[in-house]
Amino acid sequence: MKGKNYRNVVILGEDDTSKNVADILTKNADLGYKFHGFFSDKPQKRENYLGQLKDSYEYILANNVDEIYCTISALKKEDLKAFTKFANTQSRVIKLIPDANELYSKNTRPDYYNNTLLLNVKTLPLDIAENRFLKRFFDIMFSICVIVFLLSWMLPILSLLIIMESKGPALFKQEREGLGGYHFTCYKFRSMRMNKVSDKVHTTKYDSRVTVLGSFLRKTSIDELPQFFNVLKGDMSVVGPRPHMSSLSSEYQKEIDNYIERHSVKPGITGLAQVSGYRGEVKKTSDIKNRVRFDIFYIENWSIFLDIKIIFNTIFNVLKGEEKAY
Repeated sequence: MKGKNYRNVVILGEDDTSKNVADILTKNADLGYKFHGFFSDKPQKRENYLGQLKDSYEYILANNVDEIYCTISALKKEDLKAFTKFANTQSRVIKLIPDANELYSKNTRPDYYNNTLLLNVKTLPLDIAENRFLKRFFDIMFSICVIVFLLSWMLPILSLLIIMESKGPALFKQEREGLGGYHFTCYKFRSMRMNKVSDKVHTTKYDSRVTVLGSFLRKTSIDELPQFFNVLKGDMSVVGPRPHMSSLSSEYQKEIDNYIERHSVKPGITGLAQVSGYRGEVKKTSDIKNRVRFDIFYIENWSIFLDIKIIFNTIFNVLKGEEKAY
């Protein structure tokens, strides 16, 4: 083939179906694919054996692999999660090679190569470059307006009042998990007295750590306004799944199978889960499960109009007062 008029492909894991897929890709150049080989934790002497699964990450990046085919029957659940996360963050297409008993989810669509079935993971709205540009443009414009018209005068006044009420900095900084699971520093107006467990313990109702001014800031969500600097920097979006503390995120990831899907988009100052009643303290597992359910619905159904609707609902909820805003 001349030039880059083909798609580079590797297969992770191996069974009879994946071997058949490899033969088809190798023998049918007109399909437009260049098959590089297999990665498997079972060492083989085959010519197209490329190494163990852990070696695939570096190979995929170094050889500009476009599509990653995962053999469901040969991979562990945690491997599939890891490779899906990697593919999302590195803008690679990931396809699933099912076993005979595979149940297909709404997030996949079938592709057939010479009567051999592959599951193509459905393209999400924000996988499309034009949509990402539109969302980023909206984020920049919206955050500039908030910073110029609100934070420009609120920041010095509130900073002075916060420092006068209790010792410590006016801004609270905390490590949160963002796009692709990478950590970033999230900004808020400090609403608590200085304490050693702020990175580990959720705020509870009547929390003794919260100051008088801090209680007002939290009820009105004014404490979140400095996060528009995070939006301007590109760490966050105006709308998206709320970023969690790293310690809690690790805990939730163990409890909820699809939790990691939240990391496929930038976290937001507000989100669909928050305007749907799931904000604040997590008292039971169902709270975080419902929050993740709304977050994934948002990711799968994103539109700029949905973002605007969520922003208006957020403003309405703040004005009427929210029970869980403490």
